[in-house]
Amino acid sequence: MKVLGITGGIGSGKSTVCQVFRQLGIPVYEADAEVKKLYQSDNSLATALRDKFPSELFNEEGRPDTSRFAAYFFNQPAALEQLNALVHPLVKEHFKKWTKERRQAPYVIKEAAILFESGTDKDCDRVATVAAPEELRLARVVTRDKRSRSEVMKIMQKQWSDAQRKEKADYEIANDETQLVLPQLLNVHRQMLKLAGE
Repeated sequence: MKVLGITGGIGSGKSTVCQVFRQLGIPVYEADAEVKKLYQSDNSLATALRDKFPSELFNEEGRPDTSRFAAYFFNQPAALEQLNALVHPLVKEHFKKWTKERRQAPYVIKEAAILFESGTDKDCDRVATVAAPEELRLARVVTRDKRSRSEVMKIMQKQWSDAQRKEKADYEIANDETQLVLPQLLNVHRQMLKLAGE
């Protein structure tokens, strides 16, 4: 089973791109959403996290509170490393199982904002990065998430730049509102079908 990784900075439009791939019949695994599900469903993970991190990060049921988690780990690289060491292996296993269940598809997509930063690009046969100018991305996120510009800037500064991602990616999908996204996306789709031997 071939895997296309999709990444891009906050506000680049990864979700929109993934939505189109879904319409083409390609299953999409959204890593962030799956992690949130694992926080709620995996008892041993919840226990391991409670053993390591402050109790105020958890809700009444003893599950991670995702907004408190995000705020806590944002400025604590050492703690974030500990968290990733617990979570990434589980996500990797979950993704393998998820992929097996979708064997009928020509290929699957793994979408993750920090695909390169986390090293999970190694699990992909090809990677496409969705790119857009910083100012446009900022405007999108401020409108979408009702966050301040400075908050969004802080998140952007923690992520790789478009230039860094482009250097490592196999394909680039420009979502800058000057170029049509669909032809670029269909080109990637054709390449993946070819790779999958369809």
